[in-house]
Amino acid sequence: MKKNIIQLSDHFTFKRLLRFTFPAIIMMVFTSLYTMVDGFFVSNFVGKTAFAAVNYIMPILLILGAVGLMFGTGGSALISKTLGEGKKQLASELFSMVIYTLIGFSLILAAAGILFLRPIAQIMGADGQLLEDSLIYGRAILASLPFNMLQYGFQCLFASAEKPHLGLYITVAAGMTNILLDALFVAGFHWGLAGAAIATAVSQFVGGVLPLLYFSKKNTSQLRLVKCHFNGRALRKICINGSSEFMGEMSSSLVSILYNLQLMAYVGEDGVAAYGVLMYVAYLFQSIFIGYSIGGAPIVGYHYGAGNHEELKNLRKKNLTIIAIFSLLMFFSGQVLAKPMSKGFVGYDSTLFDMTVHAFILFSFSFLMSGFSIYASSFFTALNDGVTSALIAFLRTFIFRCILVLLLPLLWGLDGIWLSAVFAEILALLVSFGFLVGKRKKYHY
Repeated sequence: MKKNIIQLSDHFTFKRLLRFTFPAIIMMVFTSLYTMVDGFFVSNFVGKTAFAAVNYIMPILLILGAVGLMFGTGGSALISKTLGEGKKQLASELFSMVIYTLIGFSLILAAAGILFLRPIAQIMGADGQLLEDSLIYGRAILASLPFNMLQYGFQCLFASAEKPHLGLYITVAAGMTNILLDALFVAGFHWGLAGAAIATAVSQFVGGVLPLLYFSKKNTSQLRLVKCHFNGRALRKICINGSSEFMGEMSSSLVSILYNLQLMAYVGEDGVAAYGVLMYVAYLFQSIFIGYSIGGAPIVGYHYGAGNHEELKNLRKKNLTIIAIFSLLMFFSGQVLAKPMSKGFVGYDSTLFDMTVHAFILFSFSFLMSGFSIYASSFFTALNDGVTSALIAFLRTFIFRCILVLLLPLLWGLDGIWLSAVFAEILALLVSFGFLVGKRKKYHY
């Protein structure tokens, strides 16, 4: 075996950790970038009402897509642990069950989403042109939901298969498809929101089908799609393991709905548009933490399954150090890039631009803390402790933010909405370190 090939069973130095997780980081960054492209083209070529509509309906689409993330992260944890125990055939059977179950479940969710999208959007408060634009975009994306969920799932499972670079290449292919088609359909053909949605749907097809074809054939990875029996106990474990990631995405989406309602009450559609820019950029920055956590989780799961406690301690220390460095870089980048990134989205409207820049400068303080909680949640998922992982994610993304976005505006008005994320991350940081310290003896890390 070549020296430059990294395996889950290796001892990991800082350099080796970064090399192994780098594809997952770039994969998640690229995913967030081509998600931002939709917003960029819609805002600049269709208008701020259409841009607000995309961000208004996006939480619903993200909740449904996050089911794929749940299967992917939960499956990755159990599969990596199984590989660490030396059970390669069983690992492929579990992998296959995850993918087959995900396909069936995604078809049901897509049909239900299309059927109930209008009443859901109306309950959220959308009406008039905002409602119609939300439905145009949402229905097209829901039609491609099975491919979107597969893409989410495979993104997490590539690292378990020891093929993180392949996952990166496929994500880049999907991303470039979306970017090029956005430019063609929205800027070139002037198809408006429908064009942006079609571009995204095609890119999701690429991201979901290519890995399906790869794993369905004989390959050089640790895993492949094989015949398998339904294992309800294993599936339950997978769902529990991945519940934190699903909870995090679902909670973030529900909180986004609450943010939008608060912003509509304080400043109207401009507030929703400004928040949309924040979410795009925040997702870009936090995708670095998410990608690192996803890429590193199979390593933790493998060594936990192998009973290698010294390597678990090594991983914990090095991971926290890397997260700390990333956190500082993200914060300073947020301060420096607030104006240029806001200008790229809403530079055509001076009032909206000023609001967005101010909001982003305040919001970027959250990057100092968020990486640690994202990592802690992923770390416990990798240890197959789904309950602790879910609790961290639920408190961070839902409980703390819901309470603070309702209370802080009473003290500081609009600034209270932007700062609620910062104070929520501070509380989540305290909870995360409490669990990391409190469970060291149990898991011997």
